[in-house]
Amino acid sequence: MIRNAVLSSVALLALTACNAPEAAKKPEAEPPASAPAARTAAADVLTPQGYGPLRIGMSQAEVDAAVGPPPANVADAEPSECRQYQPPRGPKGVLVMLEKGVLTRLTAIRGSDVMTEDGVGVGFDGEQLKARYGSAAEVTPHKYQDAPAAYVTIWSGKTSPSSGYVTDPAARGFNFEIGQDGKVAFIHAGGPSIQYVEGCS
Repeated sequence: MIRNAVLSSVALLALTACNAPEAAKKPEAEPPASAPAARTAAADVLTPQGYGPLRIGMSQAEVDAAVGPPPANVADAEPSECRQYQPPRGPKGVLVMLEKGVLTRLTAIRGSDVMTEDGVGVGFDGEQLKARYGSAAEVTPHKYQDAPAAYVTIWSGKTSPSSGYVTDPAARGFNFEIGQDGKVAFIHAGGPSIQYVEGCS
């Protein structure tokens, strides 16, 4: 009887060891494969200085090398004129604007999944946007649409809105265009040209 009890105890110990939890066998547990990867590169976000390989202040040749030359109908325009177009190898839904052969603005349009470092993208709620930037934002009425359509402009390094039209070529900022539905319709990033309301003007 004692022999049977000993054998039963040994069998029970072996069975327990076989069914031990995986975490007990592996002291270092790995994070789940579905855990989101943290953003570590500024290239992943739209900033007043650019997006990915596109940097405000680049020449036409540098833009062409980074994301491809402009479409034929755009390339026909004189270099001294303002050009706005979707580059062939550029991010989806992002237009580039070049003035006198220099990249001055990037614009995220409908269909773009590009976001700012603060997580603002096309389709973001306009009221939440205003609350997020608070007193640093300059809110002005939309030129062609009734409220809640508006322009929300933020200049880098400024804690309060600027007074009047900004002309300093070194200035950098965002202009969020809110549509009639109260959502962000366009995000303009770059220099003073973010203030244009009709493409190149």
